[in-house]
Amino acid sequence: MSRILGWIFIFATAAFAQQSGPPRPKITGIDHVVFYTTSPDANLRFYTQLLGLESFPPIEPGQIQRFRIGSQWVEYEAAPDAKSANRMDHLAFRTDDAEALRVYLGAAGIKVPDSVNSSRKGTTFIVKDPEGNPIEFLQPPRGALARIYRVGDPRPDPVSRRLIHAGFIVRDRTAEDHFYKDILGFHLYWHGGMKDGDTDWAAMQVPDGTDWLEYMLNIEPNPNLQTTGVMNHISLGVRDMKQAQAKMESHGWKPHGEETMQIGKDGKWQLNLFDPDFTRVELMEFKPVQKPCCSDFQGPHPSE
Repeated sequence: MSRILGWIFIFATAAFAQQSGPPRPKITGIDHVVFYTTSPDANLRFYTQLLGLESFPPIEPGQIQRFRIGSQWVEYEAAPDAKSANRMDHLAFRTDDAEALRVYLGAAGIKVPDSVNSSRKGTTFIVKDPEGNPIEFLQPPRGALARIYRVGDPRPDPVSRRLIHAGFIVRDRTAEDHFYKDILGFHLYWHGGMKDGDTDWAAMQVPDGTDWLEYMLNIEPNPNLQTTGVMNHISLGVRDMKQAQAKMESHGWKPHGEETMQIGKDGKWQLNLFDPDFTRVELMEFKPVQKPCCSDFQGPHPSE
């Protein structure tokens, strides 16, 4: 009897410790994604002339380009190795309390820095996920998001004002799920594959918003630059793909090769573009126009 009572005490103590751990602050969406470029002049034309995004001066060491997508950003650094197949540097999620999130992750067994950093862009820290991908968490300065919309007069007319997801190659989904799902609270939005019944992509939605991280699964070892560029990508949301295409055509673009409008496996209109280093910039409508393959949606759709 005493042994049973002892086990009950141990389980109760463990449960209490788990419940009394630091709460997880909100993770509301993607703040920015950073890539490498070997062709900054061509890259500038791609984002400003084709996509109509505003270009802003760099604000971080090593950064050479920064483009605004509504209140979010895609940023570029000079490629440290022009022969490397990976052009993605890191992905940053927005939180309402960076220091509390740092403490939370540390308590969950994740290696975290000793303190957060403060700069013009906000309060931040960086960790690595189980596959070594650098993941930044950023708490914007108070009022910063409202000020972003007042920059520039008149406001430009970009193809998109919303970065809705980013994706990268994932080898060990179980390990990544433990980090993003079990610890950070991400949840499945949709999954599918090239064939019904396969899972080549798993969209993991942030716990307190509609943006998602897309696991790109089942990729061969040592992919080349073109394959990695397709997989390590960003997606910009649009309300109407025909209007988005017409806007780009007015900027001099024409459909060609893989850059053509189509309905994806998730039932949404999409159009894949590629920056000068073959990184895919996917345009995607916010909502599906037909039933998706493979699985139903399990979370809310993004909007502008």
